[in-house]
Amino acid sequence: QVQFVESGGGSVQPGGSLRLSCAASGIRFSFEALAWYRQAPGEQRKLIAHILTGGDTVYQDPVKARFTIFRDNAKNMLYLDMASLKPADTAVYYCNTLDRRFDWGQGTQVTVSS
Repeated sequence: QVQFVESGGGSVQPGGSLRLSCAASGIRFSFEALAWYRQAPGEQRKLIAHILTGGDTVYQDPVKARFTIFRDNAKNMLYLDMASLKPADTAVYYCNTLDRRFDWGQGTQVTVSS
């Protein structure tokens, strides 16, 4: 059974930082391209960053130069370092494979507000 468990969210002020973590089980972790997604209130879930099996990373424009995605294949963990957070980053954050073929976890809420 495939499972993704996201953690590390919280409430921060604009300009703050957070590290999100994603524990994955039931997949051949090191063989998968992985991604972080987010869903803001009233919007669809959107891809924000992904990392390929070889470590190459791609970021969508809203998070480019502020967020860093990385993985630890030995621990089956995916991470997202978020810096210079903005109110527009407020959303529920999810991890999954890049092709989204597995069920979603519960996500972790990130709220950026003064």
